Amino acid sequence: MAKKSKINRNEQRKVVVAKYATRRIELKKIIKSPATSTAERNLAIKELAKMPRDASATRVRNRCALTGRPRGFHRKFGISRIA
Repeated sequence: MAKKSKINRNEQRKVVVAKYATRRIELKKIIKSPATSTAERNLAIKELAKMPRDASATRVRNRCALTGRPRGFHRKFGISRIA
């Protein structure tokens, strides 16, 4: 069984990711677009950097729904290999 604090922190990260998801997508489109000017691109990069770190989806860890175990997780079932 994983520590409750780790499980709760991961759940909080999911909330933050959902909150900032649309804005992150908009900024990344501006950055990747070849039509944007250098000034707009730099402004978008700065704004993206000012966002919280936990707003990135890569910060969320897949955990077992039963035990909270972070390793050996099977996406298809939502549980770890042991459960």
